[in-house]
Amino acid sequence: MSDRPAVSDAAGDEGRAVAAPARQWWTVAVAVLAQTLVLLDNTVLNVAMETLADPVHGLGASAADLAWANASYSLVFAAGSFAGGALADRYGPRRTLVAGLVLLACASSLAAFSDGATELIVTRGFMGAGGALITPATLAIVTRGTAPADRTRAIAVWASAGGAAVALGPVVGGALLTRFWWGSVFLVNLPVVAVCLAGAALLVPELRYAERRVLDPLGLALSVLGLGLVVYGVIQGGRPSGWASPAALLPMALGLVLLAAFVVSQSRRAVPGFDVRLFTEARFAGGSVTLLLLFFGLAGQLFYCAFYLQGVHGLSTLAAGAVMSAAAGGIVLGNQVSPALSRLLTVRWCAVAGILLSSATFGGYLLFDAETPVAWIAGTLFAQGVGIGLVVAPMTAEMMAALPPRFTGAGAAINAAARPVGSTLGVAVLGSVLATTYRGAVRPALTDLPPGPRSRALDSAEATRAVARSLNRPELLAAADRAYLHAMYVTAAWTALLSLAGAVLVIGYFRPRPSTTEAGSGYGAAPSSNRAHRG
Repeated sequence: MSDRPAVSDAAGDEGRAVAAPARQWWTVAVAVLAQTLVLLDNTVLNVAMETLADPVHGLGASAADLAWANASYSLVFAAGSFAGGALADRYGPRRTLVAGLVLLACASSLAAFSDGATELIVTRGFMGAGGALITPATLAIVTRGTAPADRTRAIAVWASAGGAAVALGPVVGGALLTRFWWGSVFLVNLPVVAVCLAGAALLVPELRYAERRVLDPLGLALSVLGLGLVVYGVIQGGRPSGWASPAALLPMALGLVLLAAFVVSQSRRAVPGFDVRLFTEARFAGGSVTLLLLFFGLAGQLFYCAFYLQGVHGLSTLAAGAVMSAAAGGIVLGNQVSPALSRLLTVRWCAVAGILLSSATFGGYLLFDAETPVAWIAGTLFAQGVGIGLVVAPMTAEMMAALPPRFTGAGAAINAAARPVGSTLGVAVLGSVLATTYRGAVRPALTDLPPGPRSRALDSAEATRAVARSLNRPELLAAADRAYLHAMYVTAAWTALLSLAGAVLVIGYFRPRPSTTEAGSGYGAAPSSNRAHRG
């Protein structure tokens, strides 16, 4: 019989249970490693985009294919997080974590041997389903499996997993692509899953509630279909047919209707997976939207930065990964200093400072060109990471502190979903803006090409370069770089403006409480026991 402690929560304790003090940090370590794996699976693909677009060494994927390969993971991850939170509350986060790890490993194996872009998109979706089980479970384990005095620090460590993923994803992906074929970026998941499964079996305690939540298949279907149609419409808007075409407008409209039906259905359930009532808490609502906008900008930026570094700047996959990993050091640093800075400035102004710094670095892309020193790019990415790190941990801690303990899984699901929803929309929206702007900028240089090559060259900068090489037209290579830089400038400007909207939200929603101060009862301070849940 295993000596792993089984902790079952009494109703009077509202489900709050912790692991033994001697092993709680081992529990946190397993949760952080699993969360790092989930986020790494999203970032590792960024550096592989150029290879996957290559018709010889990759899959010959189009810009839309690449957007869907990225979006399918985040889309299923986001929508499935609500079910993941319900499963964590119903069956316990440890069992949910194990199920997610097994699903992620199986899907990763299939993705590695995909024969085409469509198969890759589908298997990436199954990988996202595994992540949807893992992330709410890991946050629930960290929140419920640590003592109140250690909870803030544990959440900060968990949030730092994002920094580790940003660092490891591009570097690991670049190193693997230098030596092996593109499928290796997925097979690398298998040994990490094995370690996480062993850790879950030996180190993670059972954290169960006496009251089991009911699953909601209808809500899951509405959220997946709604988000999927919205993202599909946005991606179609970036294609030659344009944003005003029925192929773009109809899916977006139908998706919004389904999402509205999802919200209505959840509001009528006694125990919803997506608890609309949580948004009556201003800090929870403001934090959710702020995180969504933050990851919207980050994911979109990583998408176009990867093409800039490899396509325009001419870096190898390994070198591009090393440059992009600079953001990771910044995220880790920002996460670590955020508790002290929150005590000094309050959570409100610490987050505002982080968002303003991040927005400034998005605007910094307007200064980049083909000759920009790599050190300057890495420094900008590092500063961007610091800004993001100053926001994520305080927002996460404040959101989780607003929840009734027995609904930690539901809150963790919403918190977890804000990130992939933002990432999915960021890649879809900013990727479409990038593609539309690029197409308009490069079209004049392609007027003398035959119809077939001209149509192919309009698809993306990679396609333009491929056509230029096949027709021995070196001037088109320079035209592709100029057009891409112009498209990146436009996209980066929109990214900076949308990021600034997050600062406005924080200022509006994170006003000082009437009875106490943010610095005294919020992130970076001892947890308050009288935090009420409205609704």
